Amino acid sequence: MIPLPSQPEGVSWPTDEWPTGDGPAALAPLLDAMFDLDGNLTRAYAVAVVHKGRLVAERYADVIEHFGGPDETIGPETPLLSWSMAKSMLHALVGMLVAEGRLEVPAPADVPLWRGDDDPRRDITLDHLLAMRDGLDFVEDYVDAGRSDVIEMLFGKGKDDVARFAANRPLEATPGERFNYSSGTTNVISSMVARLVGSGGPYEELLQSRLFDAIGMRSARATFDAAGTFIASSFVYCTAQDFARFGTLYLRNGVWDGQRLLPEGWVDDGRRLQSIDESTGNGYGAHWWVDPDDVDGFGTFWANGYEGQSIMIVPGLDLVVVRLGKTEAARSPLLRQWRRDVRSVFSDS
Repeated sequence: MIPLPSQPEGVSWPTDEWPTGDGPAALAPLLDAMFDLDGNLTRAYAVAVVHKGRLVAERYADVIEHFGGPDETIGPETPLLSWSMAKSMLHALVGMLVAEGRLEVPAPADVPLWRGDDDPRRDITLDHLLAMRDGLDFVEDYVDAGRSDVIEMLFGKGKDDVARFAANRPLEATPGERFNYSSGTTNVISSMVARLVGSGGPYEELLQSRLFDAIGMRSARATFDAAGTFIASSFVYCTAQDFARFGTLYLRNGVWDGQRLLPEGWVDDGRRLQSIDESTGNGYGAHWWVDPDDVDGFGTFWANGYEGQSIMIVPGLDLVVVRLGKTEAARSPLLRQWRRDVRSVFSDS
């Protein structure tokens, strides 16, 4: 596993503002391609690139349409939607609770609906949930609402208590036996955190103070359902620079400005390859996506979200790349190639 680099000597931590620098000249054409309205990657809202602790490039475009109000021009101060990148943020919070001995990864998941002696779901562990190997029957489909559990959970009958909706799903496979990417699984974990720390306000305060504020993500706001559960599958809003701060926390092995925020080894557990998503060929660790073949030898892993949101972390190049926008799933291979091209630019510089 490629080692995680430390903050370079003399480069300040971006808790308040990003130190800046210059990126390689060859990066500019890739940014042009990302924001080309006639190209294959549109629509792009924001890109932020951090190399060796310095913000070396950022670009913004397009507008957010507000119902009944004026459109909002996207810029450095615009909070944008994470979609499933929020899953990786929950991974960080779980790690903090594990470090305190309040959660145990190998232990059976504390889910009230699964406590019956004859309920096979009682064998599901937190480890299974983090790795998306819990065995629950859950369909992650954002196109076909007629067969989609995630749409029903987020926008239908499950929206007021997303975790209960997900926890009610039956077991389809033996826990640990198969990989099935599921937003429901993340919300089940989030409900475990809520029961532990207090739903609603206490949970939000913990997330804000222990994670967002601790690394300077001052724009970050998480969305909670009516039951007081952080909808960690899908809904955090923050700026591109703040998403880059979160990526930097993981690039720096869970350490921020001399303080360890995540337990030793937690980042490695997240980026350790455990599964392959047969539909895309991407690897998966624990609430983080992983380059299964490490194509370039840089140890790339990333947080991923619907319509092409990503925080790419490249330990071998000391690089974080945030991309936010709206690209249909059929074009995701083009986004993957764009990220590889960005890596190549920095490896050649």
